[in-house]
Amino acid sequence: MSETIRVFAGDCTTTFEGARARTQRGRVVIVVKPDRTVLVHDADGYQPVAWLTRPDSLTVETDAGGFGLVARAGEQVLRVVAHERSGEAEYPVTEAGVPVGSHPDTGEPLVRTSGDVVGLDSDLRYPLPAGATVLDETCDACGLPKIRAEAGGVFEICLDRSCESLDDAVRERYDREWTCPDCGSDLRIIRRGGRLLAGCDAYPDCDTAFAIPAGVVVDECDCGLPVFETARGRRCLDATCDAFEA
Repeated sequence: MSETIRVFAGDCTTTFEGARARTQRGRVVIVVKPDRTVLVHDADGYQPVAWLTRPDSLTVETDAGGFGLVARAGEQVLRVVAHERSGEAEYPVTEAGVPVGSHPDTGEPLVRTSGDVVGLDSDLRYPLPAGATVLDETCDACGLPKIRAEAGGVFEICLDRSCESLDDAVRERYDREWTCPDCGSDLRIIRRGGRLLAGCDAYPDCDTAFAIPAGVVVDECDCGLPVFETARGRRCLDATCDAFEA
């Protein structure tokens, strides 16, 4: 489920102890984010008058007369003491991202964040492969958005890995297609340590393995392995191959 953000407002004295010590008083709004980051805003501009990012500790005390906050991060201390409280509230918040549709069963809005597609009303989270884009088309089987991912070839598959697996698609196309340069055995498409690899079939006698980059196979390297066209240019499956050294 979504996390919450706390908001306090009032006539406050704000004290910051650290490299740039200062004390300020005014009618301000204090925002406490889910990661404990404290932001103190006044009427001027967009930048907080005081803040402390992801403090080690945060203490919040409230009573009928007001509130007080103390945030600490190493030698830095941010204190906010209310002389008069104007308001206090707590609101649900989520990550914000680019809208990519809605869940076919619940209608929950789905947005793309940096590396995932997440639901705004629940704990739904669909990790995206590196470099993947979310398409306007939906999956025929489940109705979720489809994605386009490059891993040797171009694959358009369901966002939900349990519905349609990128690993399976890559394995169907490239399993045993390439040969281990160290022992001559087939390279198998496997997932190990969270990465999609082309690993030697003779493992553990031969532990050669190469991470499959986000790109498309366009050629064969002098070493016999495939060459990938990636966002950063061409490279061999073997990232250390002499043929592509700068």
